[in-house]
Amino acid sequence: MSKIACVITDMFEDVEYTDPVKAFKEAGHEVVAIEKEKGKKVTGKNGEASVTIEENIDDVNPDNYDALFIPGGFSPDQLRADERFVAFAKHFMDVKKPVFAICHGPQLLITAKTLEGRMATGFKSIQVDMDYAGAKVKDEEVVVCDNQLVTSRQPDDIPAFNRESLNLLK
Repeated sequence: MSKIACVITDMFEDVEYTDPVKAFKEAGHEVVAIEKEKGKKVTGKNGEASVTIEENIDDVNPDNYDALFIPGGFSPDQLRADERFVAFAKHFMDVKKPVFAICHGPQLLITAKTLEGRMATGFKSIQVDMDYAGAKVKDEEVVVCDNQLVTSRQPDDIPAFNRESLNLLK
C-alpha cells in the first residue's frame, strides 16, 4: 500500500486531518506526519485533535513517499513560509505523484508555484489567490486534475475528497 507524507503544524483544521487519515489507514495506507520538529505534538485549531510528529522535514526525502497530503486550517499558511516545505510539496507536483490538498491546503502549492494551468479548488477565501497563481478554479466539492491533484473546499467536502484521494491511490 502507499506511504503518504502529511505536512502539518499547529492550527490545522482538526477534521480535515482526522477524517482523511482515518480513511487512508482503513484502506491500508501509511500516513507519516512531518513538521520541523520530530516528536513535537501539534494541535488542531479547534482543540479536538493532536498529532505527534513522526519525522523532521530535514530528515525526509520526498522520493520515499507515494503521495502528499496537506490538511487545511492555518497550518498550510505557516508551512509555506518555510522553503523546506515549499520545496517538498513542489517535488510531488513536479514528478506527478498524487497530492491531496483540502481547504487552505492549496496555499502551499500556490507558494510552490505549481498550480498554473491546473484545475483545482480551495476554501472560498483563497480561490482568488489560486486564480492569480494561474489555476483554473472550480467551485465544486472535489476537483481532480491530471489524475494527480485532488482538492476540496471545506470540511463538508471531506467524503468526496476522501473518495477521490483513495481512487488515486488504487
